[in-house]
Amino acid sequence: MSLLDVAPIIEQMLLISDNVSDLNFSCGQKPQVEINGTLYPATPLGIGRLSAFQTEMIAMSILRDNAEAAVQLAKNRTADLSYALPGKCRFRVNIFQQRNSYSIVMRVIPHDIPSFESLRLPQTLSDIADIRNGIVLLTGPTGSGKSSTLAAIIDRINETKSYHIVTIEDPIEFLHNHKKSTINQREIGADTKDFASALRAALRQAPKVILVGEMRDLETAEIALEAAETGHLVLSTLHTIDASKTIDRIIGLYPKNEEKIIRTRLAQTFRYIVSQRLIPRADGKGRIAAVEILKSNPRTREYIEKGETEGKTLLDAIRDGEIDGMQDFDSVIKKLIETNEITLDDGLSYATNKNNLLLQLKGLSSTEDYINGNNGSMPVINPVGGPTAQPKATSVLDMIE
Repeated sequence: MSLLDVAPIIEQMLLISDNVSDLNFSCGQKPQVEINGTLYPATPLGIGRLSAFQTEMIAMSILRDNAEAAVQLAKNRTADLSYALPGKCRFRVNIFQQRNSYSIVMRVIPHDIPSFESLRLPQTLSDIADIRNGIVLLTGPTGSGKSSTLAAIIDRINETKSYHIVTIEDPIEFLHNHKKSTINQREIGADTKDFASALRAALRQAPKVILVGEMRDLETAEIALEAAETGHLVLSTLHTIDASKTIDRIIGLYPKNEEKIIRTRLAQTFRYIVSQRLIPRADGKGRIAAVEILKSNPRTREYIEKGETEGKTLLDAIRDGEIDGMQDFDSVIKKLIETNEITLDDGLSYATNKNNLLLQLKGLSSTEDYINGNNGSMPVINPVGGPTAQPKATSVLDMIE
């Protein structure tokens, strides 16, 4: 099988598990699949360790019908693009040069748009569909499920509102069909030059809702704020770990002498800051989202406008705001540990304050074991699923070492 036809290679790698989230092709390594946050080597079509020539051929095959991304790769030594297996699934792809060879990382985008129920999102997030203006930010590290949550929110708006929705993505991930709303999706590179120019143009396209794939720079953040201030609902993402760091990141984009006015504008325009962490399930069957929710109310707006001080932090406001639908990471993780949906080890490793969480969990037998040095590690999980998962086909399983 020629490497110029990469589709059969990808198809075999996807057969390894229902939980494959990424495909990785790097020189000197076998092709790899990421399952529940862990990389496993694979040998699709008998392919072993990849040479520089082979990774280049895979890159060229993916770029074959995307001249814009090929130019981007030649110019910048990195390229973002989308790739599709017709009728099966799509991928968000990054191709980059390292040590004079190419590496390719392909994030699997499910064919179906996820629902609030399938993602097990807090019900309070469904209220976002009824917001008429302001900024809603989804934050978390790469691979924490931000895109899936945003897709579920856009789909809920699409089903319930007769709006014009414009998305600006790099690249387009989930493909939305028109339902009650009309959705126009623009891809950086293919349909528009960059986020800032596309966002500026969107203000003249009469949308009610604008999705900006990522607030990467000052210009994009400023236009997004202007859009929110002029009656649009703006949804976007940031690579920050929690609500406080998100506010700091946005303020940090601006000159120091503008901090006060930016804090005031942010306090007035933000509606939700939702942070996510994906934690492995205790049964090995995928991962579960721990979601922190900061919602706009008089107290949170005051803390953003005037800055956090001792005893007046956004985390304090979140912990005291449960009646308003707010929740903090450690409270969510505590419940997941108590219901045995995640292990104590994993819960503590994803906690914001590990020691405080341990104190809250005191009395659980697993906690006592942990404190006494016996952390009761879970058995090694079959990467294809849980301990009882049935293999799809022996020949496919043989690809994983």
